Amino acid sequence: MSQNGAETFRVEDTMIRMAQACHQPAQSFVTPTGIVFSLGTDNQTHLIRVSERRVNLNLVTEVNTISRRFCSGHLSLSETHAALVAVEQSNHQYPVPLQILMAAIASGCFLIMFGGVWNDFAAAVVCGGLGFALALYLHHITRIRFFSEFLASLALGLMAIGCTRIGIGEMEDKIIIASVMPLVPGLLITNAIRDLMAGHLMAGVAKGTEAVLTAMAIGAGVAVTLTLI
Repeated sequence: MSQNGAETFRVEDTMIRMAQACHQPAQSFVTPTGIVFSLGTDNQTHLIRVSERRVNLNLVTEVNTISRRFCSGHLSLSETHAALVAVEQSNHQYPVPLQILMAAIASGCFLIMFGGVWNDFAAAVVCGGLGFALALYLHHITRIRFFSEFLASLALGLMAIGCTRIGIGEMEDKIIIASVMPLVPGLLITNAIRDLMAGHLMAGVAKGTEAVLTAMAIGAGVAVTLTLI
C-alpha cells in the first residue's frame, strides 16, 4: 500500500487492525520511505524500507478490502496471506500504452477546461502524450527523482512552441499548461494534506516537500524552454 500511493495513516491503521484481529498487541510507524512494525509483547521490531513508490490505487483498494474481510472474520489468516501474495504477484498496473493514451486525452480535456480553443486540442493531445511517455521512459532508465519531470516538461514545452510555429496550434501557453497536467503530483499533494490532518506530521511534510520539488522541476523545465526560445 505504501509503495502504491496509499496515505500513511491508512497503512498504519491497516496493520494495527489486522494485528488486533489476531489478538496481538502491535505498534506501527510508517514514513514514505520505511515501515517500523512491532508485534506481540517481546518487543521484536521489524524494519522494511520502501525504496520504490508509484501510483496504483487499484492495488491499494484490493489490499484494503482483504484486510477488512480478515478483520471481520470472513478470511482466515492463511487465506489472507494467500490473497495478499496473489495481489503482490499479479500485475495490476495499467499497460503503458493505455497510460500514455489517457494522459494524451486528459491533456486535451485540460486545454478546453483552461479556456483553450479547439484548434489547439490536437497539439495538446500530442504534446501531453509524448511528454508523459518521455517521463515514464526517463524514470525507468535513470531512477533519479525530479530529473524525468524536468526533462519531460522541457521537451513538451519545445513541442508546444514548435506546434505553434508550424501552424498546428495557436495559444502555446494553453498547450503547455494542459500538457504538463499529467505530470503534476496531485496524489502527493492530496496525501500530504490528509496525513497532516490525521496528525502524521513527518509523513505529511515529507510528501508535501516531494510534491513541491516535483512541481518546481516541472516549472523549471518549462521556464528553461521559454528562456531558450
